[in-house]
Parts: sequence; C-alpha cells; structure tokens
Amino acid sequence: MKTALRTAVVGLAAAATVALVAAPAAAHVTITPSTTAANAYTILTVSVPHGCDGSGTTKVSIKMPEKIIAVTPTVNANWTVDKVMADLNPPVKDSHGNEVTKRVSEVVYTAKTPLPDGMRDAFELSLKLPDAAGETLVFPTVQTCEKGETPWVEVAASGQNPDELAHPAPAFKLTAATGGGHAAPAPSTSPAAGGSQASDADSGSDTRSWLALVLGALGLIAGGLALVRSRKTA
Repeated sequence: MKTALRTAVVGLAAAATVALVAAPAAAHVTITPSTTAANAYTILTVSVPHGCDGSGTTKVSIKMPEKIIAVTPTVNANWTVDKVMADLNPPVKDSHGNEVTKRVSEVVYTAKTPLPDGMRDAFELSLKLPDAAGETLVFPTVQTCEKGETPWVEVAASGQNPDELAHPAPAFKLTAATGGGHAAPAPSTSPAAGGSQASDADSGSDTRSWLALVLGALGLIAGGLALVRSRKTA
C-alpha cells in the first residue's frame, strides 16, 4: 500500500510540475512565424490563450509593422476578418514592378460568438517579411472582451528583459535571408492549431510544455495502475 501511495504521489507531483511548466507558455497573446528569414514568405500564427480576467474574447486587432505591405488573413469559422488599409507615402513597387499606394496596417478578427475565457484560438496571416535581417518586428495586439480589454502592446526597452513586461507585444527577430526571398512557409494544419509563442525560443517552450503534459499524464496513469494492483493483492 505504501508503495502504491508513493507512486500516486509521484504522479501528482508530475502533474503539478506540468502546470508550472505549461502556464508561462500559454500566458500571453503571442505570434509564431513559420520562418523568420528576412525577405521570405511566412505564415504568422497569432495565439489567444484566454480572455480578459474571466471575460470572453470578442475581438482581436493585430497591428502590422510599417515595413509589411500586404497581408492575407486566413479564414476562421468563428470570426469575421477585416483588413485596415493605410496610405503609402511615397508609394512603393511590388515584386512585379507594380506601384502600390496602400498597405495593410491592421488585421481585425471579430468573433461571431465570444471566445470563452477557458478556450483558446489562433489566427494565421500569410505575408512577406521585409529584407531587414537582425531587426525585431513588433505586432501590437489589442484583445477586446465582453468586459474590458487587454492591450498587448508593451515593448521592452534596451537592456530590459521582455519577461518583466505585464502585457508584451507579440514580436520576433528576423534572421539572415535564405533562398532569395521565396522560401515556402511551413504547412499549416488548421487555423486553431497554431503554437503560442513570439519567437523561436517561444516555439521551444510550446514543445517542452506538450512534452511535460504527456509525461505528467503518464505519471498519473502509472500511479493509478499501481494503486489498483495493490488493492487487488491486499
């Protein structure tokens, strides 16, 4: 019986560890690129892991960096989507030599039914990254809820640890260009299957969180089986 109890305690401890590991990765509205290579095409996954202090999410407004011109949002069944346009002064030339006079300054997803506080969703945006390796792209995002809103717009000052911010803006750093700017984005499974973080390190956090969840579940199962076996032999 003591052995079974110890095994069950180990399983519960593993589950507690899972909660501690997974919570930081799911705490903020974040953005994960399929590639960070400058001048490449990418798919950005914006993840919304919770509501505003218990209130369901009704709108997610994602502001684009000035160097991003065109954005193609992915359709999400529970949301309508709008692109807010801004004038370009001066106009720029696209990759085909055409003059472009407007850019997408913001993408706004509005919920048909509020996203409950205990549920998550993700939004995918297809676009071409600017040719600016080493630069950090910031996507200030405002999450509007049934009651109140959360502005994910804070940017770390020089030398400041971004983890110290209460509401950090989703961001990631551009890496060196590869393949002449036509690298294909990683395939996507579904609009709601995106990862939840703002950089390559954040993607690693998601992986570690899922691994911890699996290990914790296995620990609980092992503890339960041991407890059942001990009762049968008692």
